[in-house]
Amino acid sequence: MSAPLDGQVDRRSFLYRASALAAATTVGSVALPSIAHAAPVPTKAPLVDVPARSVDVSELTIAEAATLIRKGRLTPEQLLEAYLDRITAYDATYQAFNLVLADEALARARALGRSRGGALHGIPLAIKDNYYTKGVTTTANSYLFADFVPPYDATAVRRLTAAGGIVVGKTQMGPLATTRATTPDGRITTVNAWTPGNPSTDPGGSSSGSATAVAARMAASSVGTQTGGSITAPSNAQNLTGLKPTMGRVSLSGIVPLSYTRDHPGPLARDAMDAAIMLSSMAGEDPADPRTQGLPPVPDLVSAATPVVRSGRTRARWRTRIGVIPGFTSGTSETAVARKAALDVLAGIEGLSVVDVTMPEEWDLLTNAAFNNVRLPERSEPFLPMLRSDLRGFGVSVTGWLQGALLGANEYLIGQRAKLLLLQRVLDDLFEQCDVVVQTSPTPFDALGLPELALPIGFSSAGVPIGTILGGKPFGEDRLLAVAAAYQAETDWHHRRPADPVAPAAAARTTTVPDRGRILAHEVPDLMQ
Repeated sequence: MSAPLDGQVDRRSFLYRASALAAATTVGSVALPSIAHAAPVPTKAPLVDVPARSVDVSELTIAEAATLIRKGRLTPEQLLEAYLDRITAYDATYQAFNLVLADEALARARALGRSRGGALHGIPLAIKDNYYTKGVTTTANSYLFADFVPPYDATAVRRLTAAGGIVVGKTQMGPLATTRATTPDGRITTVNAWTPGNPSTDPGGSSSGSATAVAARMAASSVGTQTGGSITAPSNAQNLTGLKPTMGRVSLSGIVPLSYTRDHPGPLARDAMDAAIMLSSMAGEDPADPRTQGLPPVPDLVSAATPVVRSGRTRARWRTRIGVIPGFTSGTSETAVARKAALDVLAGIEGLSVVDVTMPEEWDLLTNAAFNNVRLPERSEPFLPMLRSDLRGFGVSVTGWLQGALLGANEYLIGQRAKLLLLQRVLDDLFEQCDVVVQTSPTPFDALGLPELALPIGFSSAGVPIGTILGGKPFGEDRLLAVAAAYQAETDWHHRRPADPVAPAAAARTTTVPDRGRILAHEVPDLMQ
């Protein structure tokens, strides 16, 4: 396989494009400068044969299930029914779905039959409820969109179904993609699949239902959106591999907006290979979204996510320096111990080196909450007419939206300039020391539009997953996947599945939301993604 794409992209042109993207927020959709890159990149991902590790089809990865379907040993209908059975038995506890499309999904599964198709042929998927789905209510879990029925699919949904995916349902999310999943008035809904009896354990937000649906084996994979950690946080919280791609790699057309310069659609999956299959299906240029245009072609992500094993030893696909930020393994907490162990595994893989890095100048200042809050006017602007007419439509998240509407123009401009300065220093200083960097937070890579991959690295003594985040250079998804695949070839955290909850009695299965506590309006600003 050729060199990773991040080594072929001109970092100056990415910085220039980020500057133009920030300016585009004031003038609307405009053509953005193209990203300069060294050479053509292959775009067709191969189909892979992966043997099944379990006889329970609900535990299969996408790659395992797709292999069985291609070989005629499993039908899409059989696979879907296994997931629907689990939804019927357990979702009253998990509260992962807003809406289950059982009849529509079964009709599509039967139509697909045993025929051959794309990489997702016959694979049941859960879709976050801010993605448009044609003819199906898309609420963004809010009062504002409670009755909204889109006339078309989001581009990402259309591409997933074109690859053979089956939409099994729409997932619970934070109201308007803000906090962990609650009702619009703040009552907690979705629980973490690993501790379903303890609603205080955070399932991660705002793509809570998307994560729980996959972790609880009610869908093979799912999609989320990330503006401030909403793919990486629920993935880390629930033992999944989540991939937030570079800004523009996946179209945002047909997704309820939160921030023009920070929204990123991406997959939540069981391992690196599944994340690669999902992103390969979702990614690409879209005439309806100028952020997707002028980018390098999508590389062969599936091959990048295929572990390289020679003479029984795992090797890195590409030589990669993994940067360790100051304080990453400090202390004796279970998280610190898991991080140390993960770095030891990575350092033991031929071709990977673990190096300490220093942070760019004024890092703490440029990444603090005040500068991060420049995202707030971008999320308020599309909703100004609604903010002026009836604040009740925003439910529990209203305070955060008002903050955005009230932030001064001078603060917004200073914040945008600070963000570009930070991006320049990350590209020129941090990534001169390493190729991939481990992170304790999705900040500031969300704001900078850089790719991130979340992966599991252990469990606490209470049985709660521990994860970490890898950050990459512009369009470095292939390298991130390669590092994750090598790590997962040496560990088994990603193979572990949570125990099933005690199914509630049939008479107790109602649409009433269980009393799991609530988030109050004054708490939302500190929790917003």
